[in-house]
Amino acid sequence: MRIRWFGQSAFLLSGAVRVAIDPFASAADAMRERGFRFDYPPIENVEAELVLVTHEHFDHNAVEAIGGDPRLIRSTAGTFESPLGQVVAIASEHDDVAGTKRGPNTIFVFVLDGLRVCHLGDFGQPALRREQREAIGQIDLLMLPVGGGPTVGGALAAAIVRELRPRLVVPMHYRTESADFLEPPDEFLAACEGADVRRLGSPEFEADELLGTPERPTVALPAVPAKT
Repeated sequence: MRIRWFGQSAFLLSGAVRVAIDPFASAADAMRERGFRFDYPPIENVEAELVLVTHEHFDHNAVEAIGGDPRLIRSTAGTFESPLGQVVAIASEHDDVAGTKRGPNTIFVFVLDGLRVCHLGDFGQPALRREQREAIGQIDLLMLPVGGGPTVGGALAAAIVRELRPRLVVPMHYRTESADFLEPPDEFLAACEGADVRRLGSPEFEADELLGTPERPTVALPAVPAKT
């Protein structure tokens, strides 16, 4: 499985099926009006068979950026059939006050090329609830926010990693030179004791080449996408 990070929480997973998650459109002007920077390169010339949207914030729900007439599963809980088989969409919250501040968030779980993948979206709860944990099950690849602010930060994110015990962790939704309104991943990395931390030279990588173990997962930080 090949993974491409576009920035923020947006990914393209390419295997037997191409899966796009939380695509964004150009948000630079809207963010600048709020006093923030968000200038990742636009998502262009990308096609997929499946698009997943975890919640309806503009830096996560630009489904029009993805071509190819994909199946869309958008901001809702349930169990769905898709081009890759079953997708489990788990209800959660974008904040620590039962969604009353930032609304709902969807956790997605699916299997692609033999790896069970979990994307936590903008998870903001202080911890996973028991029923959420059971619905997620045993996973191989975990993508989770680590930048604090509207989501969990470093220590809470590391606790989720220890609870879910994936083989590969890809942090997302943190401060980079292209987005300045979140915390950097440093606290999260420091809290991941025993993990094999890899800073990659590209925003694209092969997941199978980085798999660790539940006891010693690999934490992979893709390179920030470069502007052309």
